[in-house]
Amino acid sequence: MSGYYDSDDLARFAEIGKDAPEMARKFFDYYATVFADGALSEREKSLIALAVAHAVQCPYCIEAYTRACLEKGSNLPEMTEAVHVANAIRGGAALVHGVQMRNIAEKISL
Repeated sequence: MSGYYDSDDLARFAEIGKDAPEMARKFFDYYATVFADGALSEREKSLIALAVAHAVQCPYCIEAYTRACLEKGSNLPEMTEAVHVANAIRGGAALVHGVQMRNIAEKISL
């Protein structure tokens, strides 16, 4: 990764708590709880996170959850399918908003 996003910054994520340690601690505690095994496995949660990372286009998250998915036993076909799910939802969301465009166009046309 080059440019604005530096892959080395991932390892510095905890530094976000330097000037606000209590808020950072609460965030990281919450984050760890969310990604622990529960009704969904850590592996499943990592696949969801990978898909969401693509939907929100976060290079740090894409890198982190690509690694996490591989470490937790996911394979490339599963990860690719997760990315396609994110794309389908994001694309579908854009298209369904086309109904709003049609509603506005119909009102203006009246």
